[in-house]
Amino acid sequence: MSGHINRNNRIIQCYGVNKWFGKFWVLKDINLEVYEGEVVVVIGPSGSGKSTLIRCLNRLEEHQAGEIIIDGILLDNNTRNVSAIRREVGMVFQQFNLFPHRTVLGNVMLAQRIVRRRSKQEAMQTALALLDRVGIRDQAYKHPGQLSGGQQQRVAIARALAMNPRIMLFDEPTSALDPEMIKEVLDVMKELARSGMTMIVVTHEMGFAKEVADRVIFMDSGRIVETNTPNELFDNPKHPRLQNFLAQIL
Repeated sequence: MSGHINRNNRIIQCYGVNKWFGKFWVLKDINLEVYEGEVVVVIGPSGSGKSTLIRCLNRLEEHQAGEIIIDGILLDNNTRNVSAIRREVGMVFQQFNLFPHRTVLGNVMLAQRIVRRRSKQEAMQTALALLDRVGIRDQAYKHPGQLSGGQQQRVAIARALAMNPRIMLFDEPTSALDPEMIKEVLDVMKELARSGMTMIVVTHEMGFAKEVADRVIFMDSGRIVETNTPNELFDNPKHPRLQNFLAQIL
């Protein structure tokens, strides 16, 4: 539990959000409010719309109906609004998406220089401090190919944090990792949650959900089927679809 929740600020608001890929209805009437400082974990079977939902929150995917409001800004076709929201929202993907020809330090500095327009010195200081925070400052001058998957994912987290986001979105950040590397990435995410960062995490790591989430959302077939505290959702699932899902994975 993060203990930092500001109930006066709904930093993410989704009302009646729908999304289609052609004729395929991916998100169906999604209603969701997330408070500042809240950690929300999204679980559900493959193809349930989890990743699409968080990709819609920073316009990597476009929703066709309903409203999404991020930190008071309406997410629409206005590119200025989209840019403003992307400055507030950090994203970490399954794949690390690091630039192979740049050093770890260079990867974490790049967007700071371009988007935040920081000086080289300031960008470097920020990058080194964040690499320290995620436990890989000693890897700063290596290239991504010289790092393990877990280390690369921690670089990706540091890169996202370097932009000073108010919200962090994680799209199955450990699913491409070997089992022994998962813990090191989850530990960084736990520290982030404890620090009060607003987080939405799509994951199959149920232990992480139980330990860190303020709220767990179960999605199936494009809908939010059930939402509750971790204890209630895992120990006392109401919906038959959730009961069935948990029976298969726990």
